[in-house]
Amino acid sequence: MSDNRLPEDGDRIAKLLARAGVASRREVERMIADARVALDGKVLDTPAVKLGSLRGVTVDGKPVEQAEETRLFAFHKPSGLITAERDPKGRPTIYAALRNALPRNAGRVMPVGRLDFNTEGLLLLTNDGELKRAMELPSSGVPRTYRARAFGDVTQAMLDELIEGVEIDGVRYGRIEADLERGSGKNRWIEMTLTEGKNREVRRVLEHLGLKVNRLLRISYGPFELADLPRGQAVEFRPADVERFARQLSKGGK
Repeated sequence: MSDNRLPEDGDRIAKLLARAGVASRREVERMIADARVALDGKVLDTPAVKLGSLRGVTVDGKPVEQAEETRLFAFHKPSGLITAERDPKGRPTIYAALRNALPRNAGRVMPVGRLDFNTEGLLLLTNDGELKRAMELPSSGVPRTYRARAFGDVTQAMLDELIEGVEIDGVRYGRIEADLERGSGKNRWIEMTLTEGKNREVRRVLEHLGLKVNRLLRISYGPFELADLPRGQAVEFRPADVERFARQLSKGGK
């Protein structure tokens, strides 16, 4: 066994591999269960192993490189793309678009959360599985803001009630801040900020209010904004901004 094992001071191997961008921590744990991860040639059967570094660790027989500096990109996802590496139905995924949008030295990146097939806007991508996990956890309370164009009758008073959360078909959705943008008619824009990010949350909540969503756009995730990034393009955030946000997350800040 390698001498990089540090039972007291090291990190669990799943955390280290996630930090190195191999996969999310949960995915790494599945890889270990599938006997795909080894240390000094010995296949691991538990994610509880603690290490001081990734020296001697292989995944599918290939050595794992040490973690690079954390990088975070914004991608303006168009509608009509799946946030996955492949789709059983054969629908186009974000990765074909990312090949042209990301810089050549971006390396392997993972999406932070997902956007539905017909949802567009800000999709964050990172090489750091630990940052991805921290941003996705509901307990982290990282706000996501959306603009939804919805058809139907709605008032600000109806939207104000969402601040207490709402239960729909047995699923509890937490606090939502929603503001009806100025205008008239039955096609109105609504801005919504939430922290849980449950599957199809914005659509389900607005449909519960009797509205039909005909366009949905995510405009921010935490302090990171879509701004005027063109559709289908990507941009990298400044490392100092990413590091500052990661420190806030680790301290429980919002």
